[in-house]
Amino acid sequence: MSREYSENVLVQNSAGNLLQNVLGWEVVLAYNSEKLGPDGTLGRTSYGEVLLTRYFRQALLRLNPWLTPNQLDEVQKKFTAHVSTASLMQINEEKYFLLRDGIPVTVKRPDGRTETRSAAVIDFKNPENNHFLAVKEMKIHSQLYRCRTDIVGFVNGIPLLFIELKKPTVDVQNAYIDNYRNYLDTIPQLFYYNAFLMLSNGLEAKVGTLGSKYEFFHEWKRLEEKDSGSVALEIMLRGICRKENFLDLLENFILYDHSGGKTAKILARNHQYLGVNEAVKAYAARKLNNGKLGVFWHTQGSGKSYSMLFLAQKIRRKFQGSPTFVILTDRDELNKQISDTFENCGLLGKSKATQFMATSSKDLIGKLQGNPSFIFTLIQKFNQSDVTPIYPDHDIIIMSDEAHRSQYGIFADNMVKLLPTA
Repeated sequence: MSREYSENVLVQNSAGNLLQNVLGWEVVLAYNSEKLGPDGTLGRTSYGEVLLTRYFRQALLRLNPWLTPNQLDEVQKKFTAHVSTASLMQINEEKYFLLRDGIPVTVKRPDGRTETRSAAVIDFKNPENNHFLAVKEMKIHSQLYRCRTDIVGFVNGIPLLFIELKKPTVDVQNAYIDNYRNYLDTIPQLFYYNAFLMLSNGLEAKVGTLGSKYEFFHEWKRLEEKDSGSVALEIMLRGICRKENFLDLLENFILYDHSGGKTAKILARNHQYLGVNEAVKAYAARKLNNGKLGVFWHTQGSGKSYSMLFLAQKIRRKFQGSPTFVILTDRDELNKQISDTFENCGLLGKSKATQFMATSSKDLIGKLQGNPSFIFTLIQKFNQSDVTPIYPDHDIIIMSDEAHRSQYGIFADNMVKLLPTA
């Protein structure tokens, strides 16, 4: 069958046109036309390469003009190297933090000593200062296999987006079973850097992350909360691949959860992304709203704990200052569950969650008088009504879970008296 009548070409062309004409990505069709070499179509010297070093090095110099040629080579070497015994998930996690937080590079000071400086890979503040490229039908080879992907999306030469397409009459799950899982085994290098996996037949689309079972791939139905919702690929592309959204999701809405001795890569679901960003807007306008940030509704099993993590992570990364987050529950079991999730997702650094848990009313007040990054407490520990109010020189952000059940009444009144500026 000729390519013109292949199963997904119409869906692929529609996706490519939307990426290019609406979302501003450069789109290249590599099918039977890619020329290899430094001056070739993508700058690749072989079909085995997945990092487009031409664009990668251009971005490094653009974002870090202080880099010398030797330092540029050092940065590239650190970004591409990995331990041969590492799992695909371990490699992916390591690469993620390098591209989010920068790559350490050795810099010589004028006094002859050396220090470590961080080289930015992506400009998260200015989306247009990055190169967005989508390549259709790109050949990728490994030692034993030759594959051709539907669409791979690159930012500054880094393959962050994988899209597998089927024709509208084929179930989306087939893209997962027949293609994506096969690529994991045959061309694993494509997923070293991957952030987003999309599967679609045009009419329906799912997004997930490396390591996710198919049932954990989710729809992206809405661009804004008020939208009625659609599961079509067009909505997902507009919602995720708009440059600002793409970088926002990449920087602030990915977690690696190490609970239970296994690593799960978590991407915010559509409702979490929209809801957390509404809460972030409320935080930005906190003085106008007298400190009230609002109510974020969740159904059971919709990821309340992760929403809390995403909110804390984004505020800590995008706002100046060092706020204290008070995570408030009314049951020991829930308190431990949420604090463990924060620990296992790395938001507490290398510290144990127990260091941040209030053990008594006195301990809670002592913690609040300091400036820890987090405090986990039961509302019942706000059991003193005759305390001196605390007026810190930093923000205190209270995130209350199960507020409908017991977080009104005397304990809440005591909390408001103790923390009038929270």
